[in-house]
Amino acid sequence: MRVFIAEDDPIIVEGLQVALTQENYEVEAYACMKDALAALEGADTHFDVCLLDVNLPDGDGYQICRAIRERSNVPILFLTACDDEIHTVLALEQGADDYIAKPFRIRELIARIKAVVRRSGMSAASGGGEGEAAPEGADIIQVGRNELNIHTGKVMRDGEEIFLSAVEYRLLLTFARSRGQLLTRQKILTEMWDSAGDFVNDNTLTVYVRRLRKKLEQDGDEPVIETVRGIGYRMG
Repeated sequence: MRVFIAEDDPIIVEGLQVALTQENYEVEAYACMKDALAALEGADTHFDVCLLDVNLPDGDGYQICRAIRERSNVPILFLTACDDEIHTVLALEQGADDYIAKPFRIRELIARIKAVVRRSGMSAASGGGEGEAAPEGADIIQVGRNELNIHTGKVMRDGEEIFLSAVEYRLLLTFARSRGQLLTRQKILTEMWDSAGDFVNDNTLTVYVRRLRKKLEQDGDEPVIETVRGIGYRMG
């Protein structure tokens, strides 16, 4: 498995390279935004997971995250010394799947990496993995002006793919399985829980729903996901 790292602290990078190599991961690390973006433009740009620092000498990880999301739904995990709600929301808004605050324990980070990669596998061509059954009889589900293909795990609009992160895809499946029904926030959180721990928490659920709406709804569209104030959400 290939791991992409954008981190300017050489001590952290060295520790990550040693630990991840021991886990049989192939690591490519870049100390500045310019080099990281150049690597993403290279011929061989397939990575299985990306670790991004927020603050870099010539920019920030948010810009790298946006560049990745323009072409891929690879899992992205932020490494941040800024353990507060604002930076967490910013990371999620840019398309991150998870974040971990510095200083972190390397075993916890590796567990987080394995979790986001596993969840990403759930949202691949298998249609979301075990427990993600499609609505009965449906291979392609119409979601507003978008088409969700359960077998390929892709969402298309006017012939173009809409890239969803693993969390976004799982959230969309949760809504699609209960179309027309009112889902409480607690029900959604229960559906989004996995065996590794906290998949989505209440503080970030609103961010994920807003991010999903932004991708599925364009100007002039009818709302895809309705907010039922104080209770939860409903997909029409």
